[in-house]
Amino acid sequence: MDFSEVVRRRRMIRHYSDKPLAPEVIERVLDSALRAPSAGFSQGWAFLALTEPGDRARFWPFVPRRVEQTPTMQDAPLVVVPLAHKAAYLERYAEADKGWEDRAEDRWPAPYWYIDTGMAALLMLLSAVDEGLGACFFGIMPEQLDGFRAEFGIPEEYAPIGGICVGYRAEDVPAQPARIAERRRDKEAVVHRGQWGRHG
Repeated sequence: MDFSEVVRRRRMIRHYSDKPLAPEVIERVLDSALRAPSAGFSQGWAFLALTEPGDRARFWPFVPRRVEQTPTMQDAPLVVVPLAHKAAYLERYAEADKGWEDRAEDRWPAPYWYIDTGMAALLMLLSAVDEGLGACFFGIMPEQLDGFRAEFGIPEEYAPIGGICVGYRAEDVPAQPARIAERRRDKEAVVHRGQWGRHG
């Protein structure tokens, strides 16, 4: 699929069939995350991939609102939880070629450990589209994180940024509400050319 078509088709899909994914498709989606950029090539991320039905069943109770609103998301045969590892960035930038010896978090203009892990998540979303699949990124609420960590043995230094489900769209997917298209912001409203407020 042409890349511009992948971008155009990308949207959050919340209704899935339980059709299984071929193992090689799963690996291609996961491999794509490893191609994301990362500050200082820190690669401060990890990914919990849930492919077994029992493991996915253990996961869904930690996103109860998601399950309540769109229960067919549980039919997706792949769930991935991207995890950001801040310490990898602080340690990388304390190395000789970077020189921030004190590992101070306040040196960072933005938390790149979250930004880069988010970029890896987006590559998985795009790869799913390229494979002819649907995918959705969704949050894990703070009050669920301790239980989630305990259930899956996630080390404290790894921060879940959300979850991604991947699979084949259900055949009876509801049509996208017209209000979604109506709410899409026009390029001229968000692109400022050379100066804030200059759109032409």
